[in-house]
Amino acid sequence: IVTIKTLVFPSETSDSYVEMVPLKPLQLKAFTLCMRLATELKGEREVILFAYRTGDYDELNVWRELDGRLSFYLSGDGVFFQVPELGALKTHLCVTWDSSSGAATVFMDGRKSLTKIYKKGHTIRAGGKVLLGQDPDSYLGDYDAKQSFVGEVCDVNMWDSVLPDRTIKDLVSGKRVQRGNVFDWETIQLKISGTVEVIHREL
Repeated sequence: IVTIKTLVFPSETSDSYVEMVPLKPLQLKAFTLCMRLATELKGEREVILFAYRTGDYDELNVWRELDGRLSFYLSGDGVFFQVPELGALKTHLCVTWDSSSGAATVFMDGRKSLTKIYKKGHTIRAGGKVLLGQDPDSYLGDYDAKQSFVGEVCDVNMWDSVLPDRTIKDLVSGKRVQRGNVFDWETIQLKISGTVEVIHREL
């Protein structure tokens, strides 16, 4: 029997978040970031899904935008995807980016978006902190409840390369694939602040 942990953020706060400790520094020229999540927060509200910040920059932030689009930002302007809205039923979400081509895509439940060209030649810098639940506007501080995540998130895994489409489909269906080498949810070290419940359940 496989038991997994899932994080429940029950209410809108400015002080509930989870810091994830990476397996290696986030000095990245490519990545695949995946998670399963559900939220009943609707439009007219930004929702932070993943925040990696160094001293001065949001190095990698993933958002559900006011209009329901999904986006991610690498220290500066973002790239946006018009996809079905997140809801109460869990969605498997992946974001991929490769510096050499600039290719950026999102996958929802294994279905791949169009490719957009974004930040070709950019490198994500190491030395920051990764949070779930809040967007830090300064280094680990200055949180806004109106951008916080409310809902459930689990299976947060990250690789320092772009996974093949087939592997992402396997992830969605729960097959075993190579473990995330930046974040591996099965062994991940989490530091919890505020009101976040960790629920253990059998797959």
